[in-house]
Amino acid sequence: MAFSISLFFLLFLLPFHFHTSSSLYSLNKGSSLSVEKHREDVILSKNLVFSAGFFQLGLNAFSFSIWFNNNHSHPHTTTTTVVWMANREQPVNGRFSKLSLSHTGNILLIDAGQYHIWSSDTESHEPMELLLENDGNLVLREKRGTVLWQSFDFPTDTLLPGQPLTRYTHLVSSRSQSNYSSGFYKLLFDDNNVLRLVYDGPQVSSTYWPLPWIMIWEAGRYNYNSSRIAVLNSLGKFISSDNYTFSTNDHGMMMQRRLTLDSDGNVRVYSKNDASKKWYVSWQFMFDTCTIHGICGANSICSYDPKRGRRCSCLPGYGVKNNSDWSYGCQPVFNLTCNGSESFFLAMQGVEFYGYDNHYVDNGTYMNCTNLCLQNCNCKGFQYRFNADKNTFSCFTKLQLLNGRISPSYNGTMYLRVPKGSNFPKKEYMSECVRVVSVMLDKDYVRKRASHFVRFFLWLATAVGGLEMVCFLMIWGFLIRTRQKSSTDKQGYHLKAVEFRKFSYSELKKATKGFGEEIGRGAGGVVYKGILSDQRKVAIKRLNEAKQGEGEFLAEVSIIGRLNHMNLIEMWGYCAEGKHRLLVYEYMESGSLAENLSSNTLDWSKRYNIALGMARVLAYLHEECLEWILHCDIKPENILLDSNYLPKVADFGLSKLLNRNKLSNPNFSMIRGTRGYMAPEWLYNLPITSKVDVYSYGIVLLELITGNSPTMDIETVDGTEAHHGRLVTWVREKKRRPSWVKQILDPSIGTNYDENKIEILARVALDCVEEDKDVRPTMKQVVEMLQSHESDTQ
Repeated sequence: MAFSISLFFLLFLLPFHFHTSSSLYSLNKGSSLSVEKHREDVILSKNLVFSAGFFQLGLNAFSFSIWFNNNHSHPHTTTTTVVWMANREQPVNGRFSKLSLSHTGNILLIDAGQYHIWSSDTESHEPMELLLENDGNLVLREKRGTVLWQSFDFPTDTLLPGQPLTRYTHLVSSRSQSNYSSGFYKLLFDDNNVLRLVYDGPQVSSTYWPLPWIMIWEAGRYNYNSSRIAVLNSLGKFISSDNYTFSTNDHGMMMQRRLTLDSDGNVRVYSKNDASKKWYVSWQFMFDTCTIHGICGANSICSYDPKRGRRCSCLPGYGVKNNSDWSYGCQPVFNLTCNGSESFFLAMQGVEFYGYDNHYVDNGTYMNCTNLCLQNCNCKGFQYRFNADKNTFSCFTKLQLLNGRISPSYNGTMYLRVPKGSNFPKKEYMSECVRVVSVMLDKDYVRKRASHFVRFFLWLATAVGGLEMVCFLMIWGFLIRTRQKSSTDKQGYHLKAVEFRKFSYSELKKATKGFGEEIGRGAGGVVYKGILSDQRKVAIKRLNEAKQGEGEFLAEVSIIGRLNHMNLIEMWGYCAEGKHRLLVYEYMESGSLAENLSSNTLDWSKRYNIALGMARVLAYLHEECLEWILHCDIKPENILLDSNYLPKVADFGLSKLLNRNKLSNPNFSMIRGTRGYMAPEWLYNLPITSKVDVYSYGIVLLELITGNSPTMDIETVDGTEAHHGRLVTWVREKKRRPSWVKQILDPSIGTNYDENKIEILARVALDCVEEDKDVRPTMKQVVEMLQSHESDTQ
């Protein structure tokens, strides 16, 4: 009986293992791959080594990618090896997104059914196909053989055997092993025809391979060959036109290989063991990885040991900024004054900080170097090195402590400037890292040998029992999921399906120093600035005393946490303890749109990009989410700007999640919004739809264009014009006059603007603020109008 049940479940589950049954060997014109069928809709190479399709990056984020197939395993596991991505910077939504080969011969990656995220920019009316070749190259070619586009010409972080690196291409590392977006490291040919590794960080950039302090010929390179090409062959031989060549440790063997610029800035060749099916490093460009710039961040030291590997440590008196990412470096826990008598120098033998010297003295004494540093309030220390060839000492004062490393072969000393009276160690200045060592334990014991007959039945019983247990657990898990309710226990609901965490109230109170620094407030609550234990800056919104139950609150938080859009503020976590309800968001250094408008810091280009970004995210909330999410309080205070002045909508609300077909939701029994930005529906008790956000968006557009508030009070410099009333009325009156666009434009913009763009934006804004909600466009239509105008002007 048990064996029959196990056999039944085995036969029942078998079809689910053949997930490539609908896979293709090519894609023809008019065909597409759907993200919702990403497990089946893939293009296979004929040798079955590679697949191309939608690769899942997160809960609701996908990239069209190429990867090595895992033998008999799911193609989207953590062990999947991705070799190319079309949209690594801008993942697409997990619903309605697709990759299509259009009838005009263009490959289009479309996000959620409307945004063109990526394309091949090709055109042909000949019969063609998109196919994945046996070497991993995704090729778009006409039936007669002409290649129109191929992925080998646009590498990301990996080169496959036979794929050339040329003057027109370069590799860019991923941000981390789990974050596939572009990182800080590049492999490219420079203007001198030399293959180099470059660190391109948030603040500084520098070349670190070949070693920058040696001449090109000393590194065994030459730069008189201008062909600029490098390639790895299938046998493990790498050849570059600048004379950099090597053979992998397993050279000569035919196997799967790849050359990857890893997130730590080193280039490695990986080979796949045919027996274990695992990748191993068969060569790497750099063996002392501490010479990689930026790897440990500022104010830190890198040490390398062949057995222990690389480790990072903060300088004495400095604390780590982000425990999960050393590239952020360390920050001082002391304050230095300009009074030189209050400082002393801590000697660190064999420690070097490469680059960024403020002063260089070729032949100087220790006291001269000390005084030179003390004369500059920003001097953080100096290096003092003996030159054996000249029998002199050199001095390098430092305003920045970057690219720090410890090397026993370095013939010099770093003198770190610290306050007097500090109890920093003067010898053991580097903190030891605890290493976990795996030890194989012996478990030898004497056992009685069993007969082959008994061992066979023991093995059979174990196998059947194991299979029954697996089937039982699967059925049990299915029943649990189908019966699960939104209510949660008092111990807390940990939202494992999303990438944020639950915070305790005391943790957030400590992060905000007792909710001491207020940075904003609204009808829903007050926002405070905070710093988490890992030194990340956050904005913590403390909601007004909640009447919601914890289960309902967490169910809605889980929905918001799954939202994924580049123009939506990212939620990092929440708190639900007793009556306390708090939300933790990323902190935006550039502040709100309201602050930037009042300070006149936004030029026309920034304002237009803000308008387009706002439209995109509202269209996403209104039409692309499973739930219908209305913001209900669009205003400049709720539009935050990142370091590039791109908008991120914040404060989209709990209790605004609705079923699209139920407009009479009790959550909208109260008026919501801010005076001046509220649609007429709120005032006349009309049904609330997404058009209330459209109206508010139109008001913000007019504010972006004119620089005036919705309830304006205008008087010109010469006193010839005065207006007291609504901004909408004023703009409509101006629209009746010639050259009306110039008359409404914010004077702080100056003369550098596109008048056609201003006019289209103003007309869209006036359409959005129509009294009749049915006349207003949807946000999707707004995006289409703005994007069509973008294409017309390019």
